[in-house]
Order: sequence, then C-alpha cells, then structure tokens
Amino acid sequence: MIQLDRHSERVLVLDFGSQVTQLIARRLRESGVYCEIWPYNADPERIAAWAPRALILSGGPASVCDPDSPRAPGIVWTIGVPVLGICYGQQLMCAELGGAVEPSGLKEFGRAFVDVTHASRLLEGVWAPGMREQVWMSHGDRVTALPPGFRSMAASEGAPFAVVADEERGFYGVQFHPEVVHTPHGADLLRNFTHGVAGLTGDWSMADFRTEAREKIRTQVGGGRVICGLSGGVDSSVAAVLIHEAIGDQLTCIFVDHGLLRRGEAEEVVRTFRDRFNIQLVHRDASVLFLNALDGVTDPELKRKTIGRLFIEVFEEEAAKLGGADFLAQGTLYPDVIESVSVGGGPSVTIKSHHNVGGLPERMRMALVEPLRELFKDEVRVLGQELGLPASIVGRHPFPGPGLAIRIPGAVTREALDRLRHVDAIFLEEIRAAGLYDAIWQAFAVLLPVRTVGVMGDGRTYDQACALRAVTSTDGMTAEFYPFDMGFLGRVAGRIVGEVRGVNRVTYDITSKPPGTIEWE
Repeated sequence: MIQLDRHSERVLVLDFGSQVTQLIARRLRESGVYCEIWPYNADPERIAAWAPRALILSGGPASVCDPDSPRAPGIVWTIGVPVLGICYGQQLMCAELGGAVEPSGLKEFGRAFVDVTHASRLLEGVWAPGMREQVWMSHGDRVTALPPGFRSMAASEGAPFAVVADEERGFYGVQFHPEVVHTPHGADLLRNFTHGVAGLTGDWSMADFRTEAREKIRTQVGGGRVICGLSGGVDSSVAAVLIHEAIGDQLTCIFVDHGLLRRGEAEEVVRTFRDRFNIQLVHRDASVLFLNALDGVTDPELKRKTIGRLFIEVFEEEAAKLGGADFLAQGTLYPDVIESVSVGGGPSVTIKSHHNVGGLPERMRMALVEPLRELFKDEVRVLGQELGLPASIVGRHPFPGPGLAIRIPGAVTREALDRLRHVDAIFLEEIRAAGLYDAIWQAFAVLLPVRTVGVMGDGRTYDQACALRAVTSTDGMTAEFYPFDMGFLGRVAGRIVGEVRGVNRVTYDITSKPPGTIEWE
C-alpha cells in the first residue's frame, strides 16, 4: 500500500533571505534527498509535525548584530536533529547558543580561501587538516567567540571560525556558501551533512515521485472533474500528462491559443495531446481576439495584464461550455511557491505578475491541483521523460506566458509577430543544426523598436534591428550568456538579414543573469 506521507527522509531549509537559498535545495535534491524551503518564521508546531530529519539555516542580508534581525524558532535547537547554519545561519547559530558575532574588519565577498585545521564529520573525505580550499564568501559580520561545546575546524583571512561544529549535538556552521558552484567541493560537504551526519540514504527518485504523485492526485480529486490550462510549455504539459495518467478522462485540457506562440507550436500541442496521449483537448483559437486587445498597447506590464486578463476570460468561457469542473490544474513549480512567500515581502509579486500561485479569483469556484509544486524545472524535465513526453516538449526552452508580445517592445501587430517568428525560427533552427539546443537553457529573439539604415545589394534599406539572446543555466536562477563562436553568429545574422523582410541588423546580447533576479525572458 502506498504511503501518502511520501518523504520520511526529508530536510527542512529555513530561508533567511539569501539570494541563493534555492540552490541549497537543488544540491540536496541532486544527491537524492528530498527537502523543502520554508520562511525562517515558520510555525514551530508545523515544523515539528513535518518531522524533518535535519535542518539547514540559509544565509541572508541582515546582520545578526541588529537586534531586530530575523531569528530562528526555538524548536530548531530542541527538536533533536542535526542543524547546519550557512553564512548568516552560522552566525545566528553561534549568537543564539552563547557565542558572539561582531562586524568584521575584513569583509569577504566572492572567492576566498580557508585553511583546514581540524577533522570533522562534515569535512570527512572532502577536506583534511592542512589543506587550503577555495570557497565563496559573502559576509560583513563574523563569529568572534564560539558557544560552549563548539570548536573551529577551518579559518579564512576574514573569518577565524569559517567552519565550526558541536559534533555531540550535530550542530555545524560554515561562513561560506557551499551551495554555489564557486565553492568547488560544496556539494560534497552538503552530502556529508545529509548522508553522513544525518544518516540519510538519498533514495528519493523521480520514479518514486511519479508513483506517489498519481496516488495523491487520485486521493485529492476522487470522482471530481479537472480542467487544465494547457500552454504547450514544459510545466503545463508534464502536469497534464501526469494527471491524465492518474484519473484518465476525468481531465479535460483547454488550450487557449492566443496567437503569440512560436512557429508551429500550436499545431504540435494539438498533435501531441490529442493524438499521442489521447487526452480530451479543447483548442480555442483566440488569436484575433488577443491581437485586437493589444492594439495600441506598448507598456510591457500592461501587455502582460491585458493578455492575462483575456486568457482567464477565454478560459472561463470554454470551461463554462464544458459545464464547469471541480478542480483547476496548474503547472506551478517550487520556485514559484518559494518566491510567492519570499522573505521580507520580496519583489516576486511585481516581477512574476503573470503567475498565479496565490490562489484563484473567487468567482472560479474550483480547488487547485498542482502536482509539480514540489519540483524544480530540471526535475520536471526528468519527470516528463518518465512519462514519455516527446523530447521536443520536455527539452523545450522556457517560454513566457505572454509569449512573443513581450519580445516586441512597442506595438504588437500581425506583421511584427510574423517577422519575429521568422527570426526566432532561423535562430533556433541554426542552434539545433549546430547541436547546441540542449546545451542552452533559453534562446530567443527580440524585435527591437529601432530602425537602422543599411545597404543590401544596390539598394538602401531603412528597416528594423533584432537582438538575439542565449543563456546557460542549470536551474534558471543564475545564467550566463552562451559563448557562440563568431562563425555561428555570422551565419545566423546572414540568414536573418537575407531571409526576413524588414530586418537589416542583428545584435547578440551578452548580458547575464546574476543570483537573486527572479525571471529571465
């Protein structure tokens, strides 16, 4: 019999506002350990009921020296499980257990080196006394006195207690960030904490998730009917197939085609879900309706809101034709959930204005079914492979809900959409031909609101410019531009200028996405 309390070996991460808290969860998931991120001020009773096997305190921007800075719930120190404090979490651990934290005379930001002085279960097999190791630091305060029972394992130039431990109680603290790739052996240290100190086996897998998620969906839905807003993107596609696997024809998908998709994507959605998976699918072509509503709209945020409002209206129309439903399925992911309750009321509400993770409008009297809300994007891709979705959908680059409309600064017209689709198709076609598609997290074109003078053959042109962007990432939280060689860029630019009427200049955007920014389009 399947047990619905699915993750007995689970770790809780308490978030104190670090820009890279989600990376802690990513590293743990990569080693087969299920974990969740909760705000630092989570209800102690909820923490106790969840019964984590270990706790991790994240970094954060506050200073422990400030009396109004965030504090950990008292249960953290009394629940009887190992605790790892990272950066601010380490300082908080030491301050609350009887040590001292002071502003540092030497602030460390970026690459630093620690000298290992003593052995520890946290360091076992990774670092040994006498070694000097690179880490990533980001701190203005430092621990200056250890609590009773603690001792130092490593030190850096600006942090005399860079690694500390009370081995008897299983309390550990590191001043650096082991979760980022800039700490080369950081993932190994986290694994030592979860597998070595906490004794976890790391047996959480996507196959287990699939089996357990089906049972959870059946339990939640019962005999009710579910409708799913299908976009053709990875998230909604995987959610739809998983739910259909669980409840069959109790699910109906509604595909609102707003006419803002890439070339050929609408046809692929219909072909995949109707023909391959035999899912009941309503395809509403509302492209004329959306284009008319966007006429004259140039403000990017107003575009988003216009598209979002109209999408809901069309979706509700189609749902009403079906006689309504008891549940609405969404492809909400874990980063959406985390950011919707960001520490300190962060910018997620404004930035993620086209997401809906806070519930439904009151008039939509349906409960939410969100089977992916525990997963990160790359985990969703793995689940999609488990479910047999085609690679063209599972590996598809992220695509914003408002579609091409927000990649056309200024007015959205049919002519501009056709032009951008052509540019975008050439760019992706060349990326695929070069075998680079899967090495890139996201690639797309933007039609710039700029006209430039050019010469083509014997004629003078005055046409638009376009920008190309491609980035690499593992989780969408940080990104670096993809370093195309000049031959590739020259070939793409040549095709675009030669084949796309109305475009006479191509640029490549080499900006990157730093930690802490939420969305990348």
